[in-house]
Amino acid sequence: MEELCGVGAAAPLRGDAEEPKQGSVLFLGGNEVKSSAVVKYSSAPPQAAFARLQEKTDLKLPPANWLRESAKLGPAGTTILGNNKKSKPFSSFGMAYDFIDSVGNDVDVVSDSENIKKLLKIPYSKSHVSMAVHRIGRTLLLDELDIQELFMRSSQTGDWTWLKEFYQRLIDQKWQRKKKSKEHWYQKAILSKFLYYSINGDGAAQPVPSTSKQHQEGPVSGESDEAGRSSWPAPFEMPSSLSEDPGASNQGLKNDFVRNILWTFEDIHMLVGSNMPIFGGGRYPAVSLRLRDNNKPINVLTGIDYWLDNLICNVPELVMCFHVNGIVQKYEMIKTEDIPNLENSNFSTKVIKDIAQNILSFLKSNCTKEGHTYWLFKASGSDIVKLYDLTTLCEETEDKYQNPFTMPVAILLYKVACNMMLKKNQNKKHYGTIRTLLLNCLKLLDNGRHPQIIASANYMLSELFQLDEPKKEDSTDFPINGNSDESYSEEEEEMPDSDENGSYSNSSDPPDDNKAVAIIKSVGELSVPEKYKSVHRIRPSCAFPVCHGTEERCRLVLNYVLEGLKSVDSSVKKEGDLPAADPSTPIPLKYEDESTSGGPECLEKQMALFLDKMGSFQKGKHCSQSGMIPGSWQYKMKLQLILKSSRAYYVLSDAAMILQKYGRALRYIKLALQCHDTYCCLCASMLPEVLVFLCQCLTLCGDIQLMLAQNANNRAAYLEEYNYQTKEDQEILHSLHRESRCQVFAWATDLSTDLECQLSVSCKCYEAAYEILLFSNLKNQNPEQHIQVLKRMGNIRNEIGVFYMNQAAAVQTERLGNKNVSTTEQQLWKKSFSCFEEGIQNFESIDDATNAALLLCNTGRLMRICAQAHCATEGDFKREFSPEEALYYNKAVDYYLKALRSLGKRDVHPAVWDSVNWELSTTYFTMATLQQDYAPLSRKAQEQIEKEVSEAMKKSLKYCDVDTVSARQPLCQYRAATIHHRLASMYHSCLRNQVGDEHLRKQHRVLADLHYSKAVRLFQLLKDAPCEFLRVQLERVAFAEFQMASQNSSAGKLKTLFGALDIMVKAKGAFQLIRKELVAESEQKSKDKSSAENVSPNDSPTGLNKEEVLKLLSIFESRMSFLLLQSIKLLTSTKKKIGGINEEEVVLKTNKQVYSLLLRATANKSMTLLERIEVILNLLEQLAQNNEASNGGIQ
Repeated sequence: MEELCGVGAAAPLRGDAEEPKQGSVLFLGGNEVKSSAVVKYSSAPPQAAFARLQEKTDLKLPPANWLRESAKLGPAGTTILGNNKKSKPFSSFGMAYDFIDSVGNDVDVVSDSENIKKLLKIPYSKSHVSMAVHRIGRTLLLDELDIQELFMRSSQTGDWTWLKEFYQRLIDQKWQRKKKSKEHWYQKAILSKFLYYSINGDGAAQPVPSTSKQHQEGPVSGESDEAGRSSWPAPFEMPSSLSEDPGASNQGLKNDFVRNILWTFEDIHMLVGSNMPIFGGGRYPAVSLRLRDNNKPINVLTGIDYWLDNLICNVPELVMCFHVNGIVQKYEMIKTEDIPNLENSNFSTKVIKDIAQNILSFLKSNCTKEGHTYWLFKASGSDIVKLYDLTTLCEETEDKYQNPFTMPVAILLYKVACNMMLKKNQNKKHYGTIRTLLLNCLKLLDNGRHPQIIASANYMLSELFQLDEPKKEDSTDFPINGNSDESYSEEEEEMPDSDENGSYSNSSDPPDDNKAVAIIKSVGELSVPEKYKSVHRIRPSCAFPVCHGTEERCRLVLNYVLEGLKSVDSSVKKEGDLPAADPSTPIPLKYEDESTSGGPECLEKQMALFLDKMGSFQKGKHCSQSGMIPGSWQYKMKLQLILKSSRAYYVLSDAAMILQKYGRALRYIKLALQCHDTYCCLCASMLPEVLVFLCQCLTLCGDIQLMLAQNANNRAAYLEEYNYQTKEDQEILHSLHRESRCQVFAWATDLSTDLECQLSVSCKCYEAAYEILLFSNLKNQNPEQHIQVLKRMGNIRNEIGVFYMNQAAAVQTERLGNKNVSTTEQQLWKKSFSCFEEGIQNFESIDDATNAALLLCNTGRLMRICAQAHCATEGDFKREFSPEEALYYNKAVDYYLKALRSLGKRDVHPAVWDSVNWELSTTYFTMATLQQDYAPLSRKAQEQIEKEVSEAMKKSLKYCDVDTVSARQPLCQYRAATIHHRLASMYHSCLRNQVGDEHLRKQHRVLADLHYSKAVRLFQLLKDAPCEFLRVQLERVAFAEFQMASQNSSAGKLKTLFGALDIMVKAKGAFQLIRKELVAESEQKSKDKSSAENVSPNDSPTGLNKEEVLKLLSIFESRMSFLLLQSIKLLTSTKKKIGGINEEEVVLKTNKQVYSLLLRATANKSMTLLERIEVILNLLEQLAQNNEASNGGIQ
C-alpha cells in the first residue's frame, strides 16, 4: 500500500479543490444532520474536470481507452466491471492495520462505505444483508460475509461445511447459488464506458471497431467470478516461510481503497474506505458523476446511496447524466443537501440518523466478546435481522481455524495492544484495555502455530506490571474498575433490557432462532428514535487487576514470563526448522536487538574478564545449548523474558528483605542472579541498563548476606525459607538451564553458617558491583548508584574490621598465663586494620565525613586493644606502663583526632562528634590512670611522670563535656569528678612525699585543694555515687589532718580542726543517699522474702556495695572520733588560758556530747549498718546545728 498521509500532506492526497467543505456541517431540508469528513489517506491523483458528453452519444459503443488502467479513475478503472461494489472480506482489517491509532479507542466503526450504506438502507430494502462483525475495544469492524462465495468454496474444498449445514438447517433449507442477470452486467458495462468517455480530454466519444464487442461480453462475468472466488481465503494454515506482500493481498488484508476517510455522522465516528471517482474543475471544484436511465425514476434506495456517498467523501454536488437505451440525453446538477428532497426519492435524513444510531447501539450491546466473529444476517425479503456468534458455533467443530477471521482478528488485537503499549507511559488508564486485548489475542492463537506472537504477547503482559513503582501507585495510576466502555466482560454477556427497548429479547422467538445472540423482530424498529440504547458499558471484569502486594504483582509477571519462555522453547527444534510467526504480516516485536546494540569491543573484553574472575565462565562461549540462533526472534525474545524474570525476582527479594525474611530474600536474589548467569552466557555485550541492573542485584545480595550475618540466631528459619521453591520457579529454572548451566554468580547466593564467610561474600558482592560500574564507565551516568555501592563497601569493611577486632579481643582474654602477644592476634589486628583503612578510603572518596569519622574511631579502638594486649598480667608485682602501650594509646589518640578533623564541627553530626570526644577523653584518661597506677619509674623520673599524668588528665577533661544535656552527661560528670579526685590525690601525695622547695609545696597544696573542691562539686550532682563522694570527703579530712600536723599555734590548729569537721558535716548528703538505698532494699526484702536468698551480703539489688560502705563508715567514725577528741582537748586548753568564751563553751559542750554518743555507738557491735548510718546522720545534724548556733565561731 502507498504511504499513509494525514490531511494536508503532499501527494498522494487529494488537492484542496477536492475537499472544499472538509469538516463542514450540512443543513439538509428542515432537519439538521451533523456530518464531517476528514481524508486520512488518498491515492487518487488531483481531480480532472469531467468531459461533458455530447447529446446522442452512444454509451453502448466502448471508448478507445476502455478498461485500460487510468490514473484519473484509479483502481475504479480496472475494477469497475468486476469488484468495485463488492467488499473484500477483510477490507476493514486492512484499514485497521494502517490506522491502528484509531482502533479500539476513538472510532466506533471501521468498514467499507458500501457496507455502511447497506446497513443504513435496511429498513428501505428487501435485499439480504450478511456481514461479519468483530469487536476490538470500543471499535466494531464490519465486513461483507458473502455466503454464496463461501458455500461455493465449501462445495469445492470441503471447508466451512459446519456453517453451510447450519445455514441450510436454520435459515435457507433449499440454498442454491443465484446467478446475476444479463441486465445487471449490461448496466455495469455502460456505466464503465460512460466513466471512460468522461475522462477523455476532448470530451468526444471515440468508439472502437465493433469487432471488439465480443471482448466486452466475455470477460465481464468471468472476471467477476474469478474476482469473487479469489477474494476468499482458505482456512489458515501456517506456511513454511512468510511472504509479506503477496500474502497480505491474497488474504484480502491489504488496504486498497482509493480513500480512507474519518467520517463523523452525528455522534458516530467511522473510518470508511471508498473508491468513488471524484471529478473537479471549473465552477465545480468537486462533483460525483452518476449515470441514470431516463425511463426509470430515482427511487429512495438510489437517493440514499448517492446522498451517503457524497457525505462520506465530502462532495458538495452531484452531476447526473441521463440516457435512454445507452444514448446520452442531458446532464443535471444537484446539490448534496437537495438529494433527500428529489421527486420519487424523498427520505428523512433524521430517520437515517436514527437508523445509524440504533444499528450501532444494537451491535455494541450484543457483540460483546472481543475476538469472536459475529454474523449479522437478514434474509432477502425478510423483516427480521439476526445476530449469530460464529465463534461459538465454530467451537463445536474440531478446528477453530475453520473460521478464517481467527488470525486477522488475533493479529489486529495484537497490533492494537502493541500500539497502545508504545504510549503506555502517557496514560496508565489503558493498562486494563491492553491486557484485555492481549488475553483475547492469546485465546485465539495456538502455541504450535504462532509461538512468536504468543511469546511477545506474554512479554507485553508482563511489561504492564510496573515492578519498580511504589505500592501506592497501584490504586492511583489507573482506575481499579476501569469504568470506561473500553473495559467489558469477556466471560458473560449483559442480559438484554426487559423494558420497551429490549425488543430483541429472544424469549418468545421460535425454536429455530435459539442459536441467535440477538434479533431485531422488525426492520421498522430501526427508524424509531433511540429504540435501541447502547448497553455496551458492561461489567468491567477485564479491568486491570488490582495487586494487593508486591509478591502478587511479581507472581503475575513471572506467570506471563513462564508462558513466554515455554512458547519460545517449544519453537526451538532444529536449526533451520524455525516456524514463521504469522501468515499475514511480520510481527513488530517491541524490544531492542540486544545482539547488535552492544557497546565497544573493549567493554566486551572487560565483561568477559569480569565474568571469568567471578565464577566458572568459559571465555568466548556465548552460545545456546538448545540450538537457538543468535539474532533469531527466539534469541531476542528469550533475552527479554530472562531479564524480566530477573527483575521480578529482584523486586520479590527486595520486598522479602523489607519484611526481614532474609532466607526468602536470598532465594529470590539467587533466582535473579541465575537469570543473569544465563543472560551472560547468551549475550556477549550488555546494554548499560542491564549492567546497572546487575549492579543492583549484586548490591541487594550483599545487603542480604550482611543481614544474615547479623541475625545468626534465626538461621534455621532462614534455611527453611531458602530451600522452599515453587513449581513456577522450577519451570523457569528449567528453561534457563536449557540454554546454559554456567554459574557465574553462584558464590554470592549460598546460605553459609560461617559468620566470616557471610561477611566476606557480602563484601565481594559490593566489590563486584563496583567493578562493573568502573569498567563500564557507568558511575558518571549513575552517580547515586555509585555512591550507594561505595557506602556499602565502606560499611561492610567496617563490619569485617569490627569482626576481626572482636576476635582479637577474645583471643587476648583467653591468654591469661602467656604474657607475649600471639601471632594469631597480630594477624587479626592486621586484617582488622586493613579493612578499616579500605573502608575509610571508600567513605572519603564520596565525602562521607560522618562514616569516615566512625571508622577512624573504630581504628582508634583497635589501637587501644593492641595497647591492652601489650600490658603485663595482673599477677606481676613489677608491672609498669610499657612503651608499647604508650605507642598504641598515642596512635589511638591520633585516629580520634583525625575523626574530629573529618567531622570539622559538632553541627555536622552531634551524636558522632560527642561519641568521638568521649572515646578520646577515655583514651587520655586510661593513659593517665595507667601511668599513675603503674608508674614507669624504671624509665622516667617521678616529676616527669606526674607532669605527663597531669597533662593527660587535663586533655581528658578537655574532651569530657559535662555541660551538654544528653544521655551521656552523668557519665561525663562522673569521669570529670574522678579526674579531679585523682589529680587531687596525686598532688596530696606529692605534698606528703616532698621536702624542701616551699613554693612547690604551696603550689601542690593549692592544686590539691582546688581539685578536691571540684571533685566534691561534681559528685554532689550525681545521685548514684555516694561512696565516691564519701571517699573524696575523707581524703579532704586526711589532707586537713596532714596540714594540722605541721601547724604550731592552737588557733591555727583549731581552725583547721573545725574546717575538717565542717567537711564531715557536708558528707551528710552521701549518708542520706546510702540510707535511702538501704531502706528501699529492706522494703523489697519484706515484700519478697525469697529474694533475700539471692542477694549477697555485700551487694544490694540497688547496686550499693555494702562492703565498701562498711569500710568507709568505719574510717569515717574513726576520723570523726579523732577530730572531736582533738577539738575537745584544744578547746579545753584554750578556755583555761583565756577564760570563758560563751560561743566556744557551747561548741565544746556539743562536741563532748557528740563524742560521747559516737563512742557508745562504735562500742555497740550488734548495731546494723542502717542503724549505724542513722546514728551518724543524727550526730552530723547536731554538729551542723552547733555550727549555725556558734554563728561563725568555728571559722
